[in-house]
Amino acid sequence: MEAEQLNQIAAHLDDLASRAEELKRYLDYPTKRDRLEEVVRLSEDPELWNDQKKAQEIGRERKALEDVVVVLDEVAGGAADARELFDMARAEDDFDTCAAIDDDAHALEEKIATLEFRRMFSNPMDPNACFIDIQSGAGGTEAQDWAGMLLRMYVRYGERKGFNVEVMEESEGEVAGITSATIKLSGEYAYGFLRTETGVHRLVRVSPFDSNARRHTSFCSVFVYPEVDDSFEIEINPADVRTDTYRASGAGGQHINKTDSAVRLTHIPTNIVVQCQNDRSQHRNRDEAWQMLRAKLYELELRKRMEAQQQLEAGKSDIGWGHQIRSYVFDQSRIKDLRTGYEVGNLKGVMDGDLDGFIEASLKQGV
Repeated sequence: MEAEQLNQIAAHLDDLASRAEELKRYLDYPTKRDRLEEVVRLSEDPELWNDQKKAQEIGRERKALEDVVVVLDEVAGGAADARELFDMARAEDDFDTCAAIDDDAHALEEKIATLEFRRMFSNPMDPNACFIDIQSGAGGTEAQDWAGMLLRMYVRYGERKGFNVEVMEESEGEVAGITSATIKLSGEYAYGFLRTETGVHRLVRVSPFDSNARRHTSFCSVFVYPEVDDSFEIEINPADVRTDTYRASGAGGQHINKTDSAVRLTHIPTNIVVQCQNDRSQHRNRDEAWQMLRAKLYELELRKRMEAQQQLEAGKSDIGWGHQIRSYVFDQSRIKDLRTGYEVGNLKGVMDGDLDGFIEASLKQGV
């Protein structure tokens, strides 16, 4: 192994150690470490389980703290141990060990990069599950087909990330696609990853529904909002909510149209409407719909509170058919995010759920 290679390994190890220390400062490691010790003591108290709500809160907090403290301990300790072992191996001309340490350093690099990426998740709801509302725009069948493609894209994205994906509601189009749909993605930082997808998505393509093979432009609205758990108090007056039941439509088996199992809730003061039809049981659909309503009302309240900061409000208050965030030009195999300038030509990959490049670019720019 040449001296230049050895110097590169040494520099890489020093860089990892420096980045680990910087993360400790940025993520307030001492405070989180002390709080983790306290939370571990609380979680080991048998009396805690007499209060299920409190026990769940402590469990969630413990996991969140361990994701930072334990991983930082691993990367900081691993970087220091690797550097010490490397110096010994280098002094003894043990190049096989030096090469093995270099491989280990790349594994540490991935853990550090993951923590650095999570620095961009500044919203308190980022760790939560999320709902995605998809609504086709004007344009009839073409727009509805586009909404159906976006639904598939987000379902595939969730599957690629290892999220649990549930279709909460889906209204089919007259000829193809959908008029609207709501899906729930459950997994670590689901909302954090997807919140920047809120906006209008524009499709340009030669329409398969046009006998003259003309290019059409279609629009579809996407709105992402976090699931709100019981630790957040959202007051809803039942008298303000109108409940409607109806027969579910779309795929789901013959049984799905035989009973009024689907539930629609309308929050009269805000005119927020949610609906759920993914279960045979009206009771379970009602519970899910109330959860969705609480989530939407929380998002509404969050936007009001952050109005003065402009950051969130600027990204969501102007949402309308003219507020486009991404353009998909199929005949040129070109997809471009109009906020970040990030562009790719892998049309099939993106429509199969490969959105990581777009999401990372938007998070880095604080969209």
